[in-house]
Amino acid sequence: MSAQKSGLHPRNRHQHRYDLAALCQTTPELTSFLIRTPAGEQSVDFANPQAVKALNKALLAHFYAVTHWDIPPGFLCPPVPGRADYIHHLADLLGETTGSIPAQATILDVGVGANCIYPLIGVHEYGWRFTGSEVSDAAMSSAQAIIQANTGLSRAIRLRRQKDPAAIFTGIIHKNEFYDATLCNPPFHDSAAAARAGSERKRRNLGQNKDDALNFGGQQQELWCEGGEVAFIKKMIAESQSFRRQVLWFTTLVSRGENLPPLYRALTEAGAVKVVKKEMAQGQKQSRFIAWTFMDDDQRRRFITRKR
Repeated sequence: MSAQKSGLHPRNRHQHRYDLAALCQTTPELTSFLIRTPAGEQSVDFANPQAVKALNKALLAHFYAVTHWDIPPGFLCPPVPGRADYIHHLADLLGETTGSIPAQATILDVGVGANCIYPLIGVHEYGWRFTGSEVSDAAMSSAQAIIQANTGLSRAIRLRRQKDPAAIFTGIIHKNEFYDATLCNPPFHDSAAAARAGSERKRRNLGQNKDDALNFGGQQQELWCEGGEVAFIKKMIAESQSFRRQVLWFTTLVSRGENLPPLYRALTEAGAVKVVKKEMAQGQKQSRFIAWTFMDDDQRRRFITRKR
Protein backbone atom coordinates (compact mmCIF):
# COMPACT_ATOMS: atom_id res chain seq x y z
CA MET A 1 0.00 0.00 0.00
CA SER A 2 1.31 3.47 -0.87
CA ALA A 3 1.88 5.91 1.95
CA GLN A 4 0.25 9.28 1.40
CA LYS A 5 2.30 12.46 1.56
CA SER A 6 0.57 14.57 4.17
CA GLY A 7 -0.64 18.05 3.39
CA LEU A 8 -0.40 18.15 -0.40
CA HIS A 9 -3.22 19.76 -2.38
CA PRO A 10 -5.95 17.24 -3.35
CA ARG A 11 -5.23 17.75 -7.06
CA ASN A 12 -1.48 17.31 -6.64
CA ARG A 13 -0.34 14.28 -8.64
CA HIS A 14 2.26 13.37 -6.01
CA GLN A 15 0.01 12.28 -3.15
CA HIS A 16 1.72 8.89 -2.78
CA ARG A 17 5.25 7.59 -2.64
CA TYR A 18 7.07 7.58 -5.94
CA ASP A 19 6.38 4.59 -8.19
CA LEU A 20 10.05 4.12 -8.99
CA ALA A 21 9.46 1.28 -11.44
CA ALA A 22 7.15 3.47 -13.53
CA LEU A 23 9.49 6.46 -13.30
CA CYS A 24 12.46 4.33 -14.40
CA GLN A 25 10.46 3.07 -17.33
CA THR A 26 9.79 6.67 -18.35
CA THR A 27 13.37 7.80 -17.68
CA PRO A 28 15.76 4.81 -17.70
CA GLU A 29 18.74 6.87 -16.49
CA LEU A 30 17.07 7.08 -13.06
CA THR A 31 17.72 3.34 -12.58
CA SER A 32 21.42 3.88 -11.91
CA PHE A 33 20.61 6.20 -8.98
CA LEU A 34 18.42 3.80 -7.00
CA ILE A 35 19.64 2.53 -3.63
CA ARG A 36 18.39 0.34 -0.80
CA THR A 37 17.51 2.03 2.48
CA PRO A 38 18.55 0.46 5.83
CA ALA A 39 14.99 -0.89 5.99
CA GLY A 40 15.53 -2.66 2.68
CA GLU A 41 13.26 -0.40 0.61
CA GLN A 42 14.20 0.92 -2.80
CA SER A 43 14.78 4.68 -2.89
CA VAL A 44 16.52 7.42 -4.80
CA ASP A 45 19.97 8.46 -3.58
CA PHE A 46 18.96 11.95 -2.50
CA ALA A 47 22.51 12.72 -1.35
CA ASN A 48 23.60 12.55 -5.00
CA PRO A 49 22.66 15.73 -6.88
CA GLN A 50 22.69 13.90 -10.20
CA ALA A 51 20.12 11.48 -8.77
CA VAL A 52 17.87 14.37 -7.75
CA LYS A 53 18.17 15.83 -11.23
CA ALA A 54 17.30 12.46 -12.80
CA LEU A 55 14.28 12.15 -10.48
CA ASN A 56 13.05 15.60 -11.51
CA LYS A 57 13.49 14.70 -15.16
CA ALA A 58 11.48 11.51 -14.63
CA LEU A 59 8.68 13.25 -12.70
CA LEU A 60 8.31 15.97 -15.32
CA ALA A 61 8.25 13.42 -18.14
CA HIS A 62 5.90 10.97 -16.41
CA PHE A 63 3.35 13.41 -14.99
CA TYR A 64 3.65 16.57 -17.09
CA ALA A 65 4.61 15.35 -20.59
CA VAL A 66 7.93 17.23 -20.50
CA THR A 67 10.03 14.94 -22.66
CA HIS A 68 13.21 17.06 -22.64
CA TRP A 69 14.40 18.79 -19.47
CA ASP A 70 17.86 19.74 -18.25
CA ILE A 71 19.53 22.47 -16.20
CA PRO A 72 23.14 23.67 -16.12
CA PRO A 73 25.38 22.85 -13.13
CA GLY A 74 24.96 25.17 -10.16
CA PHE A 75 21.29 26.05 -10.66
CA LEU A 76 18.47 25.09 -8.30
CA CYS A 77 16.89 21.69 -8.87
CA PRO A 78 13.42 22.25 -7.38
CA PRO A 79 11.24 19.63 -5.66
CA VAL A 80 8.41 19.05 -8.12
CA PRO A 81 5.60 18.17 -5.63
CA GLY A 82 6.02 21.42 -3.70
CA ARG A 83 6.12 23.53 -6.85
CA ALA A 84 2.96 21.80 -8.10
CA ASP A 85 1.23 22.67 -4.82
CA TYR A 86 1.75 26.40 -5.41
CA ILE A 87 0.17 26.06 -8.86
CA HIS A 88 -2.87 24.16 -7.55
CA HIS A 89 -3.50 26.56 -4.65
CA LEU A 90 -3.11 29.48 -7.05
CA ALA A 91 -5.74 27.84 -9.27
CA ASP A 92 -8.12 27.72 -6.31
CA LEU A 93 -7.50 31.40 -5.60
CA LEU A 94 -8.24 32.33 -9.22
CA GLY A 95 -11.43 30.28 -9.11
CA GLU A 96 -12.85 32.01 -6.05
CA THR A 97 -14.21 35.04 -7.91
CA THR A 98 -16.28 33.15 -10.49
CA GLY A 99 -16.62 29.74 -8.87
CA SER A 100 -14.54 27.93 -11.49
CA ILE A 101 -10.83 27.71 -12.27
CA PRO A 102 -10.07 29.78 -15.39
CA ALA A 103 -8.91 27.78 -18.40
CA GLN A 104 -7.27 30.73 -20.14
CA ALA A 105 -5.44 32.42 -17.28
CA THR A 106 -2.30 34.43 -17.98
CA ILE A 107 0.40 34.19 -15.33
CA LEU A 108 3.65 36.09 -14.78
CA ASP A 109 6.42 34.01 -13.18
CA VAL A 110 8.89 36.42 -11.59
CA GLY A 111 12.30 34.76 -11.84
CA VAL A 112 11.37 31.78 -14.00
CA GLY A 113 14.79 30.23 -13.41
CA ALA A 114 16.83 27.78 -15.44
CA ASN A 115 14.36 25.01 -14.57
CA CYS A 116 11.18 26.78 -15.84
CA ILE A 117 9.28 24.64 -13.34
CA TYR A 118 6.13 26.67 -12.66
CA PRO A 119 5.20 27.24 -16.32
CA LEU A 120 5.82 23.56 -17.15
CA ILE A 121 3.38 22.45 -14.46
CA GLY A 122 0.83 25.23 -15.02
CA VAL A 123 0.61 24.71 -18.78
CA HIS A 124 0.05 20.97 -18.40
CA GLU A 125 -2.38 21.10 -15.48
CA TYR A 126 -4.55 24.06 -16.48
CA GLY A 127 -3.64 25.15 -20.00
CA TRP A 128 -2.52 28.54 -18.71
CA ARG A 129 -0.25 30.91 -20.61
CA PHE A 130 2.91 32.14 -18.92
CA THR A 131 5.35 34.99 -19.18
CA GLY A 132 8.59 34.26 -17.35
CA SER A 133 10.94 37.05 -16.32
CA GLU A 134 14.63 36.46 -15.63
CA VAL A 135 17.72 38.56 -14.84
CA SER A 136 20.27 35.83 -15.62
CA ASP A 137 21.29 35.18 -19.22
CA ALA A 138 22.34 31.62 -18.37
CA ALA A 139 19.04 30.83 -16.64
CA MET A 140 17.06 32.36 -19.49
CA SER A 141 18.99 30.34 -22.08
CA SER A 142 18.32 27.14 -20.14
CA ALA A 143 14.60 27.87 -19.78
CA GLN A 144 14.37 28.77 -23.48
CA ALA A 145 16.08 25.50 -24.43
CA ILE A 146 13.49 23.55 -22.41
CA ILE A 147 10.63 25.43 -24.09
CA GLN A 148 12.03 24.88 -27.59
CA ALA A 149 12.71 21.18 -26.98
CA ASN A 150 9.12 20.36 -26.02
CA THR A 151 6.37 20.50 -28.63
CA GLY A 152 3.73 23.14 -28.03
CA LEU A 153 5.40 24.98 -25.15
CA SER A 154 6.57 27.90 -27.28
CA ARG A 155 2.91 28.80 -27.85
CA ALA A 156 2.20 28.83 -24.11
CA ILE A 157 5.38 30.20 -22.50
CA ARG A 158 7.30 33.34 -23.41
CA LEU A 159 10.37 34.70 -21.65
CA ARG A 160 11.38 38.30 -21.02
CA ARG A 161 14.79 39.49 -19.88
CA GLN A 162 14.71 41.78 -16.85
CA LYS A 163 17.37 44.30 -17.80
CA ASP A 164 17.21 46.16 -14.48
CA PRO A 165 18.23 43.82 -11.63
CA ALA A 166 16.68 46.25 -9.13
CA ALA A 167 13.24 46.05 -10.79
CA ILE A 168 10.61 43.33 -10.53
CA PHE A 169 7.57 44.24 -12.62
CA THR A 170 8.85 47.40 -14.31
CA GLY A 171 10.12 46.58 -17.78
CA ILE A 172 8.33 43.22 -17.79
CA ILE A 173 4.61 44.10 -17.64
CA HIS A 174 3.98 46.13 -20.77
CA LYS A 175 1.34 48.78 -21.31
CA ASN A 176 -2.10 47.31 -22.06
CA GLU A 177 -1.07 43.85 -20.79
CA PHE A 178 -3.19 42.10 -18.17
CA TYR A 179 -2.38 39.15 -15.92
CA ASP A 180 -4.62 37.02 -13.75
CA ALA A 181 -1.76 36.48 -11.31
CA THR A 182 1.94 36.79 -10.67
CA LEU A 183 3.90 34.15 -8.79
CA CYS A 184 7.39 34.14 -7.34
CA ASN A 185 9.85 32.05 -5.36
CA PRO A 186 11.89 34.92 -3.90
CA PRO A 187 15.54 34.82 -2.83
CA PHE A 188 15.69 33.63 0.76
CA HIS A 189 19.00 34.77 2.26
CA ASP A 190 20.31 38.27 2.89
CA SER A 191 23.95 37.63 1.93
CA ALA A 192 26.17 35.26 -0.03
CA ALA A 193 27.67 34.00 3.24
CA ALA A 194 24.23 33.12 4.63
CA ALA A 195 23.34 31.35 1.39
CA ARG A 196 26.55 29.30 1.51
CA ALA A 197 25.94 28.39 5.15
CA GLY A 198 22.38 27.28 4.38
CA SER A 199 23.51 25.11 1.47
CA GLU A 200 26.28 23.61 3.59
CA ARG A 201 23.82 22.67 6.35
CA LYS A 202 21.59 20.90 3.84
CA ARG A 203 24.55 19.06 2.33
CA ARG A 204 25.69 17.89 5.76
CA ASN A 205 22.19 16.67 6.61
CA LEU A 206 22.18 14.55 3.46
CA GLY A 207 25.78 13.41 3.77
CA GLN A 208 26.76 15.11 0.54
CA ASN A 209 30.28 15.92 -0.54
CA LYS A 210 31.18 19.58 -0.42
CA ASP A 211 31.44 19.76 -4.21
CA ASP A 212 27.89 18.54 -4.73
CA ALA A 213 26.03 21.74 -5.42
CA LEU A 214 23.16 20.88 -7.70
CA ASN A 215 20.02 20.18 -5.71
CA PHE A 216 20.99 22.57 -2.91
CA GLY A 217 23.05 24.88 -5.06
CA GLY A 218 21.76 27.95 -6.78
CA GLN A 219 23.00 31.14 -8.35
CA GLN A 220 23.14 34.43 -6.47
CA GLN A 221 19.84 35.72 -7.83
CA GLU A 222 18.11 32.47 -6.81
CA LEU A 223 19.40 32.39 -3.23
CA TRP A 224 20.04 35.85 -1.82
CA CYS A 225 19.52 39.57 -2.18
CA GLU A 226 20.31 42.60 -0.05
CA GLY A 227 17.95 42.53 2.93
CA GLY A 228 16.79 38.98 2.22
CA GLU A 229 13.28 37.76 1.53
CA VAL A 230 11.43 40.50 3.43
CA ALA A 231 13.23 43.30 1.59
CA PHE A 232 12.62 41.63 -1.77
CA ILE A 233 8.90 41.14 -1.16
CA LYS A 234 8.52 44.68 0.22
CA LYS A 235 10.03 45.93 -3.04
CA MET A 236 7.54 43.74 -4.92
CA ILE A 237 4.64 45.16 -2.90
CA ALA A 238 5.76 48.74 -3.54
CA GLU A 239 6.17 48.12 -7.26
CA SER A 240 2.85 46.28 -7.54
CA GLN A 241 1.00 49.55 -6.85
CA SER A 242 2.00 50.79 -10.31
CA PHE A 243 0.30 47.77 -11.91
CA ARG A 244 -2.77 47.61 -9.68
CA ARG A 245 -5.18 47.68 -12.64
CA GLN A 246 -3.21 45.25 -14.82
CA VAL A 247 -2.87 42.34 -12.40
CA LEU A 248 -5.72 40.63 -10.56
CA TRP A 249 -3.63 38.86 -7.90
CA PHE A 250 -0.01 39.41 -6.94
CA THR A 251 1.43 36.38 -5.11
CA THR A 252 4.74 35.22 -3.67
CA LEU A 253 6.06 32.41 -1.53
CA VAL A 254 7.09 33.36 2.02
CA SER A 255 9.56 30.92 3.50
CA ARG A 256 9.15 31.80 7.18
CA GLY A 257 6.01 32.58 9.12
CA GLU A 258 7.85 35.21 11.16
CA ASN A 259 8.36 37.23 7.97
CA LEU A 260 4.62 37.77 7.56
CA PRO A 261 3.94 40.67 10.02
CA PRO A 262 6.22 43.22 8.29
CA LEU A 263 4.81 42.16 4.93
CA TYR A 264 1.23 42.59 6.14
CA ARG A 265 2.14 46.08 7.36
CA ALA A 266 3.64 46.91 3.97
CA LEU A 267 0.50 45.67 2.23
CA THR A 268 -1.71 47.84 4.44
CA GLU A 269 0.46 50.88 3.72
CA ALA A 270 0.33 50.10 -0.02
CA GLY A 271 -3.47 50.08 0.02
CA ALA A 272 -4.08 46.41 -0.78
CA VAL A 273 -7.85 45.80 -0.77
CA LYS A 274 -7.65 42.10 0.06
CA VAL A 275 -4.80 39.93 1.35
CA VAL A 276 -4.92 36.12 1.41
CA LYS A 277 -2.52 33.60 2.93
CA LYS A 278 -2.45 30.04 1.55
CA GLU A 279 -0.78 27.46 3.78
CA MET A 280 0.94 24.48 2.17
CA ALA A 281 2.66 21.41 3.58
CA GLN A 282 4.76 18.59 2.19
CA GLY A 283 5.49 16.06 4.90
CA GLN A 284 7.20 17.98 7.70
CA LYS A 285 7.98 20.99 5.51
CA GLN A 286 5.60 23.91 5.98
CA SER A 287 5.33 26.72 3.45
CA ARG A 288 2.89 29.37 2.38
CA PHE A 289 2.24 32.05 -0.16
CA ILE A 290 0.56 35.40 0.26
CA ALA A 291 -1.65 37.04 -2.34
CA TRP A 292 -2.90 40.59 -2.56
CA THR A 293 -5.12 42.58 -4.88
CA PHE A 294 -5.97 46.24 -5.27
CA MET A 295 -9.43 45.43 -6.63
CA ASP A 296 -12.64 44.91 -4.67
CA ASP A 297 -15.08 42.07 -5.44
CA ASP A 298 -16.93 43.95 -8.19
CA GLN A 299 -13.73 45.16 -9.82
CA ARG A 300 -12.31 41.63 -9.81
CA ARG A 301 -15.42 40.28 -11.51
CA ARG A 302 -15.30 43.03 -14.12
CA PHE A 303 -11.60 42.40 -14.69
CA ILE A 304 -12.24 38.72 -15.37
CA THR A 305 -15.22 39.42 -17.66
CA ARG A 306 -13.27 42.02 -19.63
CA LYS A 307 -10.19 39.84 -19.92
CA ARG A 308 -12.11 36.79 -21.07
